[in-house]
Amino acid sequence: MFETIRKYSKVLMYPLFLLIILSFVLVGVNQNYFTEKSPVVAKVNGKDITQMDWDNAHRVASDRMRQQDPNMDSKWMDGPEARYLTLERMVRDQVIDAAVQKMHLTVDNASLVRALQEIPQIAALKKPDGSLDVDAYRALVGAQGMTPEGFEAGMRRDIAARQVLGGVSNTAFATDEQTKLAVDALYQQREIQLAQFAAKDYASQVKTTDADVEAFYKSNQELFRQKEQSTIEYVVLNADAVKSMIKPSEDDLRTYYKENLSRFMDKEQRHISHILIDAPASMSAADREKAKQRAEQLLAEVKANPAQFADVAKKNSQDTGSRNSGGDLGLVKQGDMVKPFEDAAFAMKTGDISDLVSTEYGFHIIKMGEIKTPRTPSFEELRAKIETEVLAQQVQRKYAEVAESFSNLVFEQSDSLQPVAEKLGLKIQKAEHITRTAAPGATGPLANATFLEALFSSDALQNKRNTEAIEVAPSTLASGRVVEHFDARILPFEEVKAKAHDLFVAQKAAELARQDAQAKLEAWKADAAGAKLAAPIVVSRQDAKGQAPSVLNAAMHAKIGDAASWVGVDLGNDGYTIVRVNKVVPRGEDSAELRLRQKQEFERYQSNAETLAYYEMLKERFKVQIKVPRPAETKIS
Repeated sequence: MFETIRKYSKVLMYPLFLLIILSFVLVGVNQNYFTEKSPVVAKVNGKDITQMDWDNAHRVASDRMRQQDPNMDSKWMDGPEARYLTLERMVRDQVIDAAVQKMHLTVDNASLVRALQEIPQIAALKKPDGSLDVDAYRALVGAQGMTPEGFEAGMRRDIAARQVLGGVSNTAFATDEQTKLAVDALYQQREIQLAQFAAKDYASQVKTTDADVEAFYKSNQELFRQKEQSTIEYVVLNADAVKSMIKPSEDDLRTYYKENLSRFMDKEQRHISHILIDAPASMSAADREKAKQRAEQLLAEVKANPAQFADVAKKNSQDTGSRNSGGDLGLVKQGDMVKPFEDAAFAMKTGDISDLVSTEYGFHIIKMGEIKTPRTPSFEELRAKIETEVLAQQVQRKYAEVAESFSNLVFEQSDSLQPVAEKLGLKIQKAEHITRTAAPGATGPLANATFLEALFSSDALQNKRNTEAIEVAPSTLASGRVVEHFDARILPFEEVKAKAHDLFVAQKAAELARQDAQAKLEAWKADAAGAKLAAPIVVSRQDAKGQAPSVLNAAMHAKIGDAASWVGVDLGNDGYTIVRVNKVVPRGEDSAELRLRQKQEFERYQSNAETLAYYEMLKERFKVQIKVPRPAETKIS
């Protein structure tokens, strides 16, 4: 099993790919609506996945993810890594579908219903009688851009996929010895000593001339390339901008108060007591009739002597929750009880005793106590709340109207944003150094890929026209125009002479640091007596003690023998570090509870690794070909 984990450890680095056994609901756009041929990007079991299929699937996935998380990194979502993940997901789904067909797996309606009921959002749509609120269910899946039929087809595919992969993922196990070996390696601690050779400490030794710096500039010109960029103006129309255009009138507020008064009031509460004689729907007709006769006898008894209702309830009611308190249910409001009970109770007056009320639980006799009518809040008490709600509604209606005007103005008077700003009272904002991709930390329109793409269109660049109105967030439109554009270029030496000087010195200083460190490393390996090392520290993968990842990795991978181990770590322009690994530091004994958790976690990793290995075997069986190269991983600095 460890060989399996080693073989597929790199795959485990991709969290999205680990979701192979999870929901397949959001999958699958294979729309060949056009007759023109689209390049084939992958093949599964003899079936083509075209560039058009891939583009459509990624657009659907991107739109759905942006809808769910408007603040997500659009730059990453539109990048090659995210697109390639979409292609891998499409391949995966076709592989699983092929396996399902090959194995003749089916999902019956009962299995589908059980799976749907395990989804909390759907389980919450049950009506009081236990049936599903079909309209609410349709609205729920519709919000995800799906029909119930499409959603359920996806669920069936998901369940079938679990059957394909479950035979592997559900049977993984680990022995205590395997777990101990893995955990000990993962949590191992090592005592190390360091010698740091920082490049900056050697900078004073670097001798420079203008000729040296200029030669460095000429041989490293890509370091001095300025990206294509623009200075822009832009305007934004959003709810806040529209809000400033509106002030609800007094009549609007008072009308809203009258129309919504019942919503603002607390619900009426009724103090209710009852006597229950059990007669569930599962009871036989004969037994139910006996229960009804018993209830009728008790009804006659309490009707004859209402003051004895609590005593009768204590002796006879089969509602164990209220029997000891004389049937007292406390204060009840509409919506708290099952409908037949509620309908009867809220038609009664104080002191009334109902006739028999039949519900799914049996036969009830209800006694009405105090009725607490809610106080009617005054208009002035609710003014602030009403103003907020009325304003929100009016903004929503007004936004559609103003958005159309915004779109027309930026198009019809495309040589300036001044007209739309003056007409709608918007502020013209300015931004410099705008590139085709969003800068780190950019927000609003400047972080929106579609807006940036429009700013760098040929019309915007050449004719300096306004972009069209672009929705950069829900209920938020933006339009921009390029004020000044700068093509990508290598900056002239005179402009970047200071930067070139600093980079040249840094490079040479790093070389001096490396040479000095490597010479000392060889000397200290031969004779450690003269080594100048920092005090020992204990590091582990969980506690790096502030060391750079490359230093920690070198320390944890160094071979440990009878003597200390020496390794050198090149830190590039930061310098060089010598690491002496003295020994492995024993860990304390883990508790039984922690060992159990570690074993469970290790088994999950094994399950994932074995499932992925099985999936790779399925890919071979169904002759998967991905015809586009995997993009290089983005390095995080």
